[in-house]
Formats: sequence, structure tokens, C-alpha cells
Amino acid sequence: MAEPIKNIQFKPMDEEAQRRQDMMEIEDALLANKDSILDVLEVIGHLKHRGILDIAKGLLGQGDKVMDIAVNLANMPENKNSLKNLLLLLGTIGMINVTQLEPILLKLNAGIARVAEIEDKESEKTSYLGMARALRDPEINRSITMLLEFLRGMGTDVSDLEKNEPAQTEPSINKGKTQEPEKKKAEGN
Repeated sequence: MAEPIKNIQFKPMDEEAQRRQDMMEIEDALLANKDSILDVLEVIGHLKHRGILDIAKGLLGQGDKVMDIAVNLANMPENKNSLKNLLLLLGTIGMINVTQLEPILLKLNAGIARVAEIEDKESEKTSYLGMARALRDPEINRSITMLLEFLRGMGTDVSDLEKNEPAQTEPSINKGKTQEPEKKKAEGN
């Protein structure tokens, strides 16, 4: 019976053959992804043209100093609140239904255009009677109805949907019967 082979020696590939094999693999990968690589090179060219690569190179060269400055700036109380508000704003923007918002924005733009036209002309003031007559105009009536529905929607209780915790600090409102500041009230006594 044959004895098991215990000593296996791999024949080392000569350095030149290894380089040729590596170059062939690189060439094959480049040819397989030619379009993508050309697109990436075009983007890099645009970044270089605009100077963004130089900025990135400088930032990476001074990475520790830049990171220290960024962390110190972000750690300031007013910047903490700004970052928190920015994240909250981005979350809120994500909840907006753009399909429902589009007609309102178009109407808002039309209203702004009409105001700009009137502002160019010198128009007379609207009297109370003129406002009462304007309520019969279907466009004005529709606008007022939309505004009232908007206000009803703003008045609905959405506390169960809120993601923010209420502020921990109490507002500085005088708890007395008047709205006078505390200092003035103390001076009057």
C-alpha cells in the first residue's frame, strides 16, 4: 500500500510570470467595466476642474486638525440645537405628501403673481362693502374656504404623532394676573 504524501512543495511562480498574470487580470477587469471606469474618470476630471479634489486633498492631509475643529464646532450648544433642528426638519420634510402639496403651491404662486401685478399698479383701497361683494366671487370664496380648512387642520390634536419631547425649561411668562414683566411689577410696589 502507498504511503500518504506529507511534504507538499508548491513550485513558486517566477516573478515575471506573476506580473504577467496580474496584468492580464487587471486588463480583463478594465475591459469588463470600461464604461463605468470612463464615467468615474469623467467625474474625477470635473472634480479636479472645480478644485474639489484639491480641497479634499488638503482636508485629508490635515484630517486630525479639521476633525478637531469640526467636533468642537458641533459641540457648541447653539450648534447642537441647530443640528437637532436640521434633523427634525429633514424628518418633517420626509413626512410631507408632495402630491397633496403641489396644487396648494401652484395656487400660492398664482396668488403671488396676482399680488405682484396689483403692486405695480396704483390701486384704490378696498372698502368693507367691497370685501363683502368679493365674497361672492367664486375664486375668493374658494380661497377663504381653503384657508379655513387649513386652520381647522392646524387646530387638530396631533400630540400622539409628535416625535419631539416637550422642552424641559419653563417659558418666562409672568404667572400673575397681568402680563407685565416681573421687574416692572416689583418697581411699582
